[in-house]
Amino acid sequence: MDTAAVLTLLQDVAAEVIDPRFRALTDDQVSEKNPGDLVTVADHESETLITAALQAAYPDALVLGEEAMAADPGLLERFASAEHAFTVDPVDGTKNFVNGSPDHAVMVAEVRGGEVTRGWIWQPQHAASYVAERGAGAWRNGERLGVTVAGDGVPFRTARRSWVGQELDGLGTLELTWACCGVDYPHLIAGDAQALLYSRSMPWDHLPGSLILTEAGGVVGQHDGTPLEPRALAGGIVAAPDRATYDAVVAALPL
Repeated sequence: MDTAAVLTLLQDVAAEVIDPRFRALTDDQVSEKNPGDLVTVADHESETLITAALQAAYPDALVLGEEAMAADPGLLERFASAEHAFTVDPVDGTKNFVNGSPDHAVMVAEVRGGEVTRGWIWQPQHAASYVAERGAGAWRNGERLGVTVAGDGVPFRTARRSWVGQELDGLGTLELTWACCGVDYPHLIAGDAQALLYSRSMPWDHLPGSLILTEAGGVVGQHDGTPLEPRALAGGIVAAPDRATYDAVVAALPL
């Protein structure tokens, strides 16, 4: 499938099984994988449809879906050694989706030989698509995307609620992200955050946005300053619009 076809797949699946449930979920369509970790019928159905299409097009590739991994934790280990793989986040920002917030997304990334080669984010309620190919740039709704460095007064943001309100040494006070990586990374690219800090680094959450960010001119790496290794994500992530900001945040850690 070419890059445009995968984006069309995400848009079609969202229109079929996600959008009709937006602000229309019934109690029996929402459950918890773990306390506070919500999953909906839309997550399951969209992941099934996206996975089936990718497997049909790439029968030798491993598909790592967030909900499939919840049922089979060994899938994450197989992903770490796969030569060709895809990650699928069927409804990123599920809690937002359940609560009626438009800040949710459908995301896919392709990994070949340990490198993220393509990434897709579709925000159905914002009608915004973000697509990147390694070495070929990033695009929003078909227009070339470049990172904007945030102006003074724009906050640093973290996805870890226990860090909110803490001082990032010499830089500023941390505020909460938009609680959806598929929305966070585009906001960072647009200059709506100085940087993003995450304590967790699951592949389906970060691989699409990290490629889109870097192809737009930004920087992403781990808390210790080392590069992101897509097949062996561990520890926290810092995403920034440029190297100077990334280095400043790393130097200000640990929290």
